[in-house]
Amino acid sequence: MKKTLLGLLLIFFLSVLKSQTDTANDSSIKLENGWKFVTGDNLNYSRPEFDDSKWKSITVDKTWEKNGYVDYDGLAWYRIKVFIPSILIKNAKLKDEVFFKMGKIDDEDQVFLNGQLIGENGINAPNGQKADTDFGNPATSKWSIERRYSLSAGDPRILWDKENVIAVRVFDRGGGGGIYSGNLEITTPRLQDYLVFDYNREAFHFVADSIRKNLWFVNQSQKHGIRGQLNILVKNKINDETALDRSFEINLTQEQTQELAYAMKRQTQSSYVQYTFKFFEDETPLVVTEATPYILTPSADEKPALNGTKVYGQRPGRPFLFRIPATGKRPLKFSSDNLPKGLTLDENSGIIIGRGEQAGEYMVHLKAENEKGNAERNFKIVIGDKIALTPPMGWNSWNCWGLNIAQDRVLAAANAFIDKGLADHGWNFINIDDGWEIQSKQQQPKRDKDGNIIINEKFSDMKKLGNEIHSLGLKFGIYSSPGETTCGGYTASYGFEKNDAQSYANWGIDYLKYDWCSYADIAKDNSLPELMKPYQVMRKELDNIDRDIVYSLCQYGMGNVWEWGDKVGGNLWRTTGDITDTWESLKKIGFDQVDDAPYSKPGHWNDPDMLIVGWLGWGDNPHPTRLTPDEQYTHISLWSLLSAPLLIGCDLEKLDEFTLNLLTNDEVLDIDQDPLGYQARRLVNTDSIQVWVKKLQDGHRAIGIFNLSDHTVNYDLNLGEIGFQSSVTLRNLWTQKDIGKFQKSYNSIIPSHGVELLKAK
Repeated sequence: MKKTLLGLLLIFFLSVLKSQTDTANDSSIKLENGWKFVTGDNLNYSRPEFDDSKWKSITVDKTWEKNGYVDYDGLAWYRIKVFIPSILIKNAKLKDEVFFKMGKIDDEDQVFLNGQLIGENGINAPNGQKADTDFGNPATSKWSIERRYSLSAGDPRILWDKENVIAVRVFDRGGGGGIYSGNLEITTPRLQDYLVFDYNREAFHFVADSIRKNLWFVNQSQKHGIRGQLNILVKNKINDETALDRSFEINLTQEQTQELAYAMKRQTQSSYVQYTFKFFEDETPLVVTEATPYILTPSADEKPALNGTKVYGQRPGRPFLFRIPATGKRPLKFSSDNLPKGLTLDENSGIIIGRGEQAGEYMVHLKAENEKGNAERNFKIVIGDKIALTPPMGWNSWNCWGLNIAQDRVLAAANAFIDKGLADHGWNFINIDDGWEIQSKQQQPKRDKDGNIIINEKFSDMKKLGNEIHSLGLKFGIYSSPGETTCGGYTASYGFEKNDAQSYANWGIDYLKYDWCSYADIAKDNSLPELMKPYQVMRKELDNIDRDIVYSLCQYGMGNVWEWGDKVGGNLWRTTGDITDTWESLKKIGFDQVDDAPYSKPGHWNDPDMLIVGWLGWGDNPHPTRLTPDEQYTHISLWSLLSAPLLIGCDLEKLDEFTLNLLTNDEVLDIDQDPLGYQARRLVNTDSIQVWVKKLQDGHRAIGIFNLSDHTVNYDLNLGEIGFQSSVTLRNLWTQKDIGKFQKSYNSIIPSHGVELLKAK
């Protein structure tokens, strides 16, 4: 019996030793499985002796909502027990540190090892740092950042050759929550881990006939130098031709930064850049790819052109404001025939103001003139019971500034609409998102003695700001929540809907984004009456003020909001969670807009969230979008086919030539603004290709051929399969060129994640 027991113990010991050796050879301990989870908050959950036997198992490759904790926001905890063998560090080439890679966490986190805090929101915590609750309200949201915390190999918080407990405290402010990427492990570093290759600090710069890029290399190690060779290879994704092939030697001493710049000819088609860094110390090369921008939209002519929506609605007697979008050499002089009574046009600015008292449809003839010629266009004004007859186009502060929005940044965005010409193509809303109110946790009054909301110190005068925006011919938008606090923890509208609606009217607000957030704590359940109730309450108050306000319901598609959004007076409604500047997010959100299509119509629009082009950041440190140029063409093309609201979310003062070109193609924007208001249907859906078709008011159709695969595809579109039984003339909307007449099929070469956007006549 003793021999048998000793034999079993020996087998167990050898199996553990082999497991440790295998783990160490891989230089990592995977943390993908074995996690437990509980909602709520208690710092005792971090203690290794805490009994978590009643906690539920959970996966860390998707948010907790997708693990069954639907609509839960707030604090929750993850725990895992893991044996950390000393052989992990003994076999490591670099024995300085141990990395705890915790993947991506939505929104904020504190990570504990054996009851001691080791990191918070992506930043290492020194030994002895105490945990508090301030981690849940950082200046910039961290939900899209890979967490990596490092401890020295001798840090007493690591229990070598023993069981360790990792506990993760998570705060979710709304939408998805929790650990969601699945890329979790304990590992020892390589030189690669100390090298920061920053190729996305700036976008490509256009200079004459070339494009240029700055790169930065940072050695974060305090002990090791990094030497290697960087090769830059640029190849055309359509014909595979090489546009650039150059190499540079990089030598970095400890904690040194080195900058490198390179240039090439402007690209006219989709191309990719492959950066290969080969370490002289014979480590695995670091390989990173990005793509070069290429411009398709022709430059605007100096002759006048009238652009933007062809129809505009206002309720009788409400203030009217419309800036005629027009390109051409300035100054331009505007004129009109058949304006409704009560409206006037400023011939120099092209701004129409007043109050249209008499209900009816008015076909107005607009004209713009300059020294190069003139342009004329019919424009329908509908004085009736509907507004937002085409999807709103404008700017929202959230995707760039997050909670760090301020009055000067809003006014800068409005001026950029004029200075950079965006208003000349129909962009007209300037919308403030969360962060203009008083934070709920602050001691100062949130409302005056009459219940009117007080703005915070970042905003001096909302009415003055509204007047300044309106003087440019632009519209002014605001944000709130039907709960007691907003998503960011600021004062919201619950119980003060009448006061807030009147404040909006006094300030000249034209657009309200009304975000569900903390109302989840008030609603009895997720039944349809409870989902509708808060939006009905605010709708009633908006109807009682002397102002038309576009009403945006932001509640992430709960209860199939597209089926009832119009019944609570919504002009648009979010159909999804928040979008991020990644292909995965764009693909999931954009190409999922199928079931909601029948509910889109003039005055009522499905909203798949804001645009993620340009400089973004959700805080004070914006970065160029992580979408490739092909993905950005896909983004604007798909949103236009979907008749989606188009709300730019970037820093407008940093608009580069590519992004500005992307946002000012009038033939593409006309697809979004088509008066028929038809949302495109997906007619072809294969592993690689999707084809979406949109009916237009003029009887023609817009076609988007999308390549969702990771490689270039040569595709033959069967025209009969998408409804064309006779020959059809096709026009490329991005290049604004007729392609020719086709009878049965159309062939196109589409780069990975790219699109060909056509109009069929």
